[in-house]
Amino acid sequence: MTIDNRIEVVLIDDDPHLRQALSQTLDLAGLKVLSLAEAKGVAGQLSRDWPGVVVSDIRMPGIDGLELLSELHAQDPELPVLLITGHGDVPLAVQAMRAGAYDFLEKPFPSDHLLDSVRRALALRRLVLDNRSLRLALSDRHELSARLVGQSPSILRLREQIGALAATRADVLILGETGAGKEVVARALHDLSGRRNGPFVAINAGALAESVVESELFGHEPGAFTGAQKRRIGKFEFANGGTLFLDEIESMSLDVQVKLLRLLQERVVERLGGNQQIPLDIRVIAATKEDLRQAADQGRFRADLYYRLNVAPLRIPPLRERGEDALMLFQHFADEASARHGLPPHELQPAQRALLLRHSWPGNVRELQNAAERFALGLELALDNSAPDGSPGAPVEVISGGLSEQVENFEKTLIAAELARPHSSVRSLAEALGIPRKTLHDKLRKHGLNFGDSQGHADESD
Repeated sequence: MTIDNRIEVVLIDDDPHLRQALSQTLDLAGLKVLSLAEAKGVAGQLSRDWPGVVVSDIRMPGIDGLELLSELHAQDPELPVLLITGHGDVPLAVQAMRAGAYDFLEKPFPSDHLLDSVRRALALRRLVLDNRSLRLALSDRHELSARLVGQSPSILRLREQIGALAATRADVLILGETGAGKEVVARALHDLSGRRNGPFVAINAGALAESVVESELFGHEPGAFTGAQKRRIGKFEFANGGTLFLDEIESMSLDVQVKLLRLLQERVVERLGGNQQIPLDIRVIAATKEDLRQAADQGRFRADLYYRLNVAPLRIPPLRERGEDALMLFQHFADEASARHGLPPHELQPAQRALLLRHSWPGNVRELQNAAERFALGLELALDNSAPDGSPGAPVEVISGGLSEQVENFEKTLIAAELARPHSSVRSLAEALGIPRKTLHDKLRKHGLNFGDSQGHADESD
C-alpha cells in the first residue's frame, strides 16, 4: 500500500493528545494530514514522488524518529523530515540535523512555528520534485534521440508521440515494415514509463508454432494437455508489473485473438486447464507489418480486437521516407561497429553518401545497420535491393536523361549528401566540396537547396 499523493503531511507521535492537537492545527491551516501512532512501515508506503513532508517525534517505542529518518533517506535523501524533541533532547536533535533532518521543534512550541516550518518544507519538496521532473524529461529526450537517430519531420514526430504515450497506461499498436525498428520503439515506451523497473517481455507470435502459442502466452496447469506435466507461467503473467511486446500480432489465430481481447478488456489471465483468474497489472504493446483494418475486412483479424488495439497507434516511417536520416543512421551504426571491433572509424566519401541517399532500403534500418557493419569492417559498400522476403524491392533510383542532365542530377545529389553532414558555415561546406563559396551559392540556388534549413538555421554569413 502507498500513501496517497494528496496527503501533504504524515504526522507520527505516540502521544494521542499531542497527536490530535498537532493534527487539528495542520488541518485548520488547510493541509491534508495523515496522523499515525507509530513509525513502523511508513517508509515503505512513501514513493519517491510523494509531494509531502514527514513530522515525527524522536522518542517513540519501536522505530524512533532517528531510525525513521534513516529509513526515509535511504530511499529518498531529499524528503523533508521534521523532528519533535522533548526538553533535554536538543543534543539528539542536533545529531539528527547532521543526519539530514530538515528541522526540529522543541516542546512546547507555538503552532505558528510548526506551520511555518511545514510550509517551508513543502515549498522545498515541490521545488525538488519539479527539478527531478525537468531532469527526467531532458534525460528522456536525450535517450530517445540516441535510440531513434534522425532529424526528418517523421522521426521528430514519432519521438514526440513516444514521449507523450510513455507516461500513460494505454496499450499501444506499432505499425511498421519489417526492419523499421518496432522493438526499439516498444523498448523506448517501456524504459521511459513508470514500468521501467518491471519486466520487458518480447515475443514474436509469428515465430511460435500454432500448437504452443496459447501455452506460451497464457501458461498452463499440469495435465492441461498431453505432455503438460507441470505448471507453466505464460508470458502475460511473467510480464506482470511491466510490459509485454507482442510482435507480428497479425499471425495469431482467431481463437487466440478472442483470448487476447478478453485479457485486454478485463486484465485477467487464465492458464490453460485452470479456473483461477489471475489479475494482471500489465501494458501490452502490439506490433504489425500488415494493415489490420484490411485484414479485419477480409476476416483474417477480429474487428473488435483491431478497434481495441487501435486506440493509441504509432506508425514508424520506412527509411525511404526519412530522406537524409539514412546518412546519420549509417554513420552512427558504422561508428558503433568500429568501436566494437577496435577499428579506426571510416568516413563516407561523397559518392558513397550519394549512393546511400539513392538507395530505397527495402530492409529498412536493419538492412542499413548490416551495411554499416560491413563498411566499418572495410568491406565494399554493396547494397542489396531485394525485399526482406526475397522478392525484388523497389529499384534504386536511376539517373536518366542526357549527359548534361545526368551531370546536374549527380551534382545535386552530391551537394545534398554533403549538406546532410554538420557544417558550421557555408565556407566549411564549400571547402568540403572543393569549390568557391560564390560557386556554391549559385549551385544551391540552382538546385533549390538551402544551407540554413539543413544545418538547423546555421549562420550563412561565412
